[in-house]
Amino acid sequence: MEQSQMLICQISDLHVRAPGELAYRLVDTAAFVRRCVSHILAQRRLPDAVVVTGDLADRGQPAEYEHLASLLTPLSMPVYLIAGNHDQRDCLRAAFPGHEYLPRGTTFLQYVASVGPIRLVALDTVVPGEGGGLLCSDRLQWLERQLDAHRGAPIVILMHHPPFVTGVSHMDRVGLQLAYPLEPIIRRHPSIERILCGHLHRTIFRRVGGTIAATCPSPAHQVVLDFMPEAPPQFAMEPPGYLLHRWNEAEGMTSYGVAIGEFDGPYPFYDRGKLIE
Repeated sequence: MEQSQMLICQISDLHVRAPGELAYRLVDTAAFVRRCVSHILAQRRLPDAVVVTGDLADRGQPAEYEHLASLLTPLSMPVYLIAGNHDQRDCLRAAFPGHEYLPRGTTFLQYVASVGPIRLVALDTVVPGEGGGLLCSDRLQWLERQLDAHRGAPIVILMHHPPFVTGVSHMDRVGLQLAYPLEPIIRRHPSIERILCGHLHRTIFRRVGGTIAATCPSPAHQVVLDFMPEAPPQFAMEPPGYLLHRWNEAEGMTSYGVAIGEFDGPYPFYDRGKLIE
C-alpha cells in the first residue's frame, strides 16, 4: 500500500432491498450499487479503501444485508461500513462476520481503523426506529477518547447524520440532535481532515469546528434540492455519484465529486501541442 498518497472512496445511502424488490416501488438500488462498484474498479488508480456512510439497507432486514454483501464482494480493497437510520445494527453485524473491525456485543457500532497513516474514527449517530440521529454523552466521550489516543495522526470521522443544518427542511427535521457539543471537540483536534457523512443523498460541504464536513451523493436516487421551508420530502433520479478523498502528508486531504455513468470523451484539449479551437 502506497504510504505517500492515500485514496479513500466514499459511497453512501445504498438502500439495498432484497433481490427483486425496488425501493419506493421505483428504484432498483441493487442495480445502481452494482454499477457503482464497477465504476470504482475502473478507476486508473484504485482506492486504498472504501467507506460506506450508512443506510446500507433500506429496511434493515437480513435478506437485504445478504444481498448487499454479494454486491460489494467484487471490491478488492478494504471496505468499512457504518450504520444509518435505515439500518439495524445487529443484522448488519451478522451479515458481515469477516469485517473484524465491527464491534460485537456493544450498543453502538463504533470503531477505529487504519488506512495507511490515516485513522478512520466511525461514530454511531443512529437512534433505533427514528429517522433523526443523536450524539449522546456516551458517544461523544467515546469520540474524545479515540481522538486523544490518536492525536497527531490524520483523522477522518465517519458518521451518517451530518453535524450541521443543510437548509433542506424536511431532511433537517430528521437531522442530528445535539450536534453543538461536537464542534468544540473537533476544534481541539486540528489533525481531523474530514467528517464524512451520508443521509442527504447529495454533495454538501460545510466547515465544522475548523475542518470540513461533507455529505455524499447516493449511487442511486438523490434528495431534491429545495430550500423552501414547506418543501415536501422528494427524491429525483439525478446523476448518481460518490466522493474520492485524496490525502498526502504535504497537502493534506482534497475531495472530489465523481459522477457515475457513461459520458462522451475523453477528448484532447491539444493536437500536437496546439490548442484545439
